[in-house]
Amino acid sequence: MRKFFTASYLVFSLGLIIYLVVYPGIKFPDPPPNSTLSVEPGDSETPYRRAYFTDYNRSEVIEHYRKQFDYLPILRLNYPPEDAQTIIRDRTRSVYLEELTHPFRESIFINGFIPSSAKDDIWYKGRHYEQKITVRFVPSMIVRRILINVITLVLGWMIVNEWVYFVKNSLWIFR
Repeated sequence: MRKFFTASYLVFSLGLIIYLVVYPGIKFPDPPPNSTLSVEPGDSETPYRRAYFTDYNRSEVIEHYRKQFDYLPILRLNYPPEDAQTIIRDRTRSVYLEELTHPFRESIFINGFIPSSAKDDIWYKGRHYEQKITVRFVPSMIVRRILINVITLVLGWMIVNEWVYFVKNSLWIFR
């Protein structure tokens, strides 16, 4: 039985390492069609953050980015809009904030601002837009993700072995 679990754990570990190494990472995703890139100073401070003005709604924006990110398993995470000031930028206005992530790999944060009153309407270069989205791409270095996952796999193996040892000894005590 122990050989079966050891072999299963090694196959799982090898599969995880292949997932982390073999599949290429993505580059910064393309903007939604017919959107306009914002060149405002706060939107172009870093190459990993871009803002766009678009007429897409929330579900269309998320679906657009999900399709570009869909070649591996995806987790879709929702955050409260207040977190946009720490995740995206300190003065970011937000109505929704979502993250699309490949577990243990890269992530894309998508922040959307949809005006709720006339004074907040979005006008850019003489054109009205329904919302402004800010996209933050968080890549991961292959060396770091392999190192973290190898450490996790080794520690996981040690914890499972200690748990099995504990269960065997405690069952002997209760007999």
